[in-house]
Amino acid sequence: MTLRLGSLAPDFSQDSTVGRLNFHEWLGTSWGILFSHPKDFTPVCTTELGAAAKLKPEFDRRNVKVAALSVDPVESHQRWISDIEETQATKVNYPIFADADRTISNLYDMIHPEANDTLTVRSVFVIDPNRKVRAIITYPASTGRNFDEILRLVDSLQLTDSHSVATPVNWKDGDDVVIVPSLQDPELIAKKFPKGFTAVRPYLRLTPQPNK
Repeated sequence: MTLRLGSLAPDFSQDSTVGRLNFHEWLGTSWGILFSHPKDFTPVCTTELGAAAKLKPEFDRRNVKVAALSVDPVESHQRWISDIEETQATKVNYPIFADADRTISNLYDMIHPEANDTLTVRSVFVIDPNRKVRAIITYPASTGRNFDEILRLVDSLQLTDSHSVATPVNWKDGDDVVIVPSLQDPELIAKKFPKGFTAVRPYLRLTPQPNK
């Protein structure tokens, strides 16, 4: 199965480090981030899982639930968690799905045979409260993810869902944003953006972030 932006995130019930979970039920009304790991007891993954745990307050502030998965069984995950917590100086505070049967990996197209025919690549899926896939990032097994970028991406998605804006290159929360080209009514623009805007070009109109 090939997922695209806007696809319904596949549902599943699978064992995890906090018990058996139904993914859609577990998400509830939250946004979700599902990220995969090639294998337990691997060095890059260990650092990533620790980083995600430390960022829980940031995810909570954005109404985001985080879940990881690896193709090893729960018993292996539990042993690995001890290593993660000791080496990364944190507590793993989110579920890690066991995917020994490749149920989730196949639903989310996480195994790329030309890279490795049994292990998952480093996939990240950002899922909104309507269960739609809003972003997909794929890294090779050798490269750790940038969680600052994942948070930035969530900030952009949530902002652009609620305002008629897009976020420009290297945007960070609090920076100026772009008024979408489809918005042309001067009265509506004035109402939506009372701080005004700068028209660099007719199609490139910068305005202060409207929710700041």
